[in-house]
Amino acid sequence: MPQTSKVELYAAIRRDHRAGMKMRELERKYNVSWRTVRKAVDSVWPEPRKKLPPRPTALDPYKPVIDAMLRTDLDAPRKQRHTITRIFHRLIEEHGANVSYPMVRRYVADRKPEFLAASGKSPVEAFVPQTHLPGHEAEVDFGDVTVRLAGELVTCYLFSLRLSCSGKAVHRVFEPPRVR
Repeated sequence: MPQTSKVELYAAIRRDHRAGMKMRELERKYNVSWRTVRKAVDSVWPEPRKKLPPRPTALDPYKPVIDAMLRTDLDAPRKQRHTITRIFHRLIEEHGANVSYPMVRRYVADRKPEFLAASGKSPVEAFVPQTHLPGHEAEVDFGDVTVRLAGELVTCYLFSLRLSCSGKAVHRVFEPPRVR
C-alpha cells in the first residue's frame, strides 16, 4: 500500500466504515491498530503531534551565568561589552565549562535580542503594510539613457511611470531633438 498522510488515512477509514466495513476488517485492510481505527471513526482530524520537551544540554547549568553577562552588557560602554568569544573563554576559564563554541554562539544569538527588547534599547521589529487604491498614486521619473542607435551611441530621454497599486510600469525612450 502506498504511503499516505494521516488525514488521507482517516478519510479512507471513515469512508469504508460508512460503507459498512467492520472495525476488524478496517484494521486488516489499512494495517493499523484498533485505536487508530477508533480515532479515525470518532474524529475528522488526527490529533496533532506532541512536542517533545527540549533535551538537556551541557550549556544548561551555565545559562544563568551567560544571562548575567548579557544583562551587565546593557549598561556597559560599547567597547567593553562581551563578545561571544569572550563569553565562551570566560565559561571555560572561570567555570570549567565543557561546552562548544557553536553552542554558546547559538544561545547568545537567541538571548541577546530578547534582553535588548526587554530593556527598550532596541526597537521592536514592526511591519506597516502599505495600501494603494487603484488609480490614486503613481511614481514618475525622467532620466538620461545611452543607447546604440544606427551604430552610434546616442543619449536619449527615458520616461518611467510605475503604478503604486499594481506595480505595473511603463517606460518610453525619446530621442532628443537634433541640432541643425
